[in-house]
Amino acid sequence: MPEPHTHVPFGEAVRAWTRIALQSFGGPAGQIAVIHRVVVDEKKWLDEPRFLHALSYCMLLPGPEAQQLVTYTGWLLHGVRGGLTAGLLFVLPGFLTILALSVTYALYQQTTLVTALFFGLKPAVVAIVVEAIVRLGKRALTRRSDYAIAAAAFLAIFTLAVPFPLIVVGAALLGMLREVLRPVAAGGAEGAAVIVRPRIGRLLRTTGIWLLVWSVPFLIIMLIPGRSPVLLQEAIFFSEAALVTFGGAYAVLAYLAQQAVHVYHWLSPTEMLDGLGLAETTPGPLIMVVQFVGFLGAYRSPGALSPLLAGVIGSVVTVWVTFAPCFLFIFAGAPYVEWLRGRRQVQAALRGIMAAVVGVVVNLALWFALHVAFGTVVRMPAGPLQLWVPDVSSVSWPAVGIAAVALVAVLRFRAGLFVVLLGGAALGLAAVRLTHP
Repeated sequence: MPEPHTHVPFGEAVRAWTRIALQSFGGPAGQIAVIHRVVVDEKKWLDEPRFLHALSYCMLLPGPEAQQLVTYTGWLLHGVRGGLTAGLLFVLPGFLTILALSVTYALYQQTTLVTALFFGLKPAVVAIVVEAIVRLGKRALTRRSDYAIAAAAFLAIFTLAVPFPLIVVGAALLGMLREVLRPVAAGGAEGAAVIVRPRIGRLLRTTGIWLLVWSVPFLIIMLIPGRSPVLLQEAIFFSEAALVTFGGAYAVLAYLAQQAVHVYHWLSPTEMLDGLGLAETTPGPLIMVVQFVGFLGAYRSPGALSPLLAGVIGSVVTVWVTFAPCFLFIFAGAPYVEWLRGRRQVQAALRGIMAAVVGVVVNLALWFALHVAFGTVVRMPAGPLQLWVPDVSSVSWPAVGIAAVALVAVLRFRAGLFVVLLGGAALGLAAVRLTHP
């Protein structure tokens, strides 16, 4: 563990983490920019190389990189209590906001106003996801073989329904194989000279503590009388999902949607889009959409509990098992950052995964777009393939039009997140009023 920066008062750091949390809109790119502005430009707690060093490590991990980055920075400043404070504060505003919106959505989903707002928000979200593809592609696809891995990942998940974890493993193996076949540049791997000697005792102790923390929801669920089996399903599923969220929330959303909608039937495709819209418009990591999924799943299968109580418990369980691993990865792995970065094969595997992530996000965008543009979309077998096929007669031209306007706003005029989402909501209200006066 590093020596804490004792010249930074803990209270001042808490105020900074709170400020960052309340400004953490716009997905990971915008959130990382806010963290950089406060930590590097304004407070000067870290210099540019140290910040980029931390960011590089966080981008190698599964989970929301912005939340892990702020946790890592808090750990550098004040040790474990600093990391816990920074990481928890980063999640708290979004958790409270989405919980309130989830309750509102469950109780008033059928009202005209809510329906109209989400009718416009969903096409705007499609445009935001497309913009994410462009951004990810510029960063991840730098070689011809990257494009090949991305295309293979897209075909695997879109036409064969290959589970996302298998795609991650395959992409990592392809990335390592590619590195083996590539000639080594003179001088060896970058950063290989800086290696942190492993401390097995500390690693085992930290890992044990956080595995125990991670398991707390399972123990609590088992003690709830009259609990629904959905709560345990959510705890298990989202624990697994937390380990495969390489590439950020957009990458794993296709996997989450596939399982939550088509396997567990916790919510519909339209509701999954609604949840993404909620997560896009609230502070905190975009992966907080899992809270909405967890709430609705438990709300609709409450067992002997009241639906609202079951929904709240589902929210807490889902968020707990999603973010507990983030603290485990930072507190157990941060002392080994230089060792990880100095290993050529580790970097090669992660480059392969990042290329595959682009293909997975393309699948996500297409899946969202089909469900926004068409009222009926079914999965049909075609030999070994499983294809999403829309009913062309169910096309929603207003939704298509809103998506087109949002795409132009995002890609041509670089409109901000709030402008696009508020504009989509306004157009949705107008469209619903014109078609249902």
